[in-house]
Amino acid sequence: MNHLGIQLGLSGMWAFLVSLFAVPSIIYIAHLKNMLDTPNGRTVHMSLTPRLGGVAVFAGFMSALTIFAPLHNGVKELLAGCIILFFVGLKDDLVGMSVAKKFVGQLLATGIVMIMADVRITSFQGILGVYELHIGVSYAFTLAMIVGITNAINLIDGLDGLAGTIVLIICSTFGFYFYKYGGPSFGNYVFVAVCLVGGMLGFLRYNFHRAPIFMGDTGSLVCGFIVSILAIQFIEMGLRVGQPFGPTSPAVALGILFVPLFDTLRVFTLRMMAGRSPFSPDKNHVHHRILAMGFQQISTVMLLGLLNILVIMFVINFANRLGNMILIGSLVGFGVLMSIFFGVYQSRISRRQLAASKSN
Repeated sequence: MNHLGIQLGLSGMWAFLVSLFAVPSIIYIAHLKNMLDTPNGRTVHMSLTPRLGGVAVFAGFMSALTIFAPLHNGVKELLAGCIILFFVGLKDDLVGMSVAKKFVGQLLATGIVMIMADVRITSFQGILGVYELHIGVSYAFTLAMIVGITNAINLIDGLDGLAGTIVLIICSTFGFYFYKYGGPSFGNYVFVAVCLVGGMLGFLRYNFHRAPIFMGDTGSLVCGFIVSILAIQFIEMGLRVGQPFGPTSPAVALGILFVPLFDTLRVFTLRMMAGRSPFSPDKNHVHHRILAMGFQQISTVMLLGLLNILVIMFVINFANRLGNMILIGSLVGFGVLMSIFFGVYQSRISRRQLAASKSN
């Protein structure tokens, strides 16, 4: 094994062990101080449960990255953004925070990586005939992308182990390609991916159904932010390095992020069609719809994880044959078909419930 492989192994193991051993202490303190999440009409869990699992993930990730990783090419600024979002999420988990205040924290974290490290989308690489972006458009699109992906990971955190499993799949995929093709410009982002994977594995040991602890906004905001930066650097790697997918890297990145992006776009669309705010909470996420079909929590998580892996395999295998527009069109079409399926199935369930209530 080469020197890089040893460093990566040590960083992943460090993050895993720190997270693994931190979780029991966090559970104990949360119960001792009554820092517990109360079940309500929007949640699936039925008992008082701590929401501070993200503290363990953050501790493992942050300590491993600062010890083992080269902190250049924007990684140092990434860490600064993570610290901001960690405290935003921590406050929200403990005492609650408005959507506006959370958005301000996300703006600040995004501004640090965009302006101080120049981490941004610089080209659409031929999508809709657009190549290099004007700097103002570049900043605006990058801001929307980071905030969008961050909140997509935050919103899908609705079942035991779901967000952690999806983050694990996404980071493992990005990390593999940074390891193989990153080189001096992007290679150190493999440490970002590996350290988050290690921290998440340690946390997931305690997060599958019936979980004694949840990730909370402390974890989902930080994880979403990291995933968004990995996605941007993956796309830019295709532009600057020409590997692994060249100009089709934007479509491949969308495929890798398919499940959280599909879920967020779907629920936002349905809420706005119903005349409600896209941020108004409900139980209409994709995992809620699958649970309504009769699946258990663990099987729902496995099903969505498998779906994400299958979409990743599709975009990877067909990237160089189909190009950006056809790949993106295929993903959009698949998402629309899934939405129609969920809508038809939900209406059937509603009709059955209505008929049963009338018969009683």
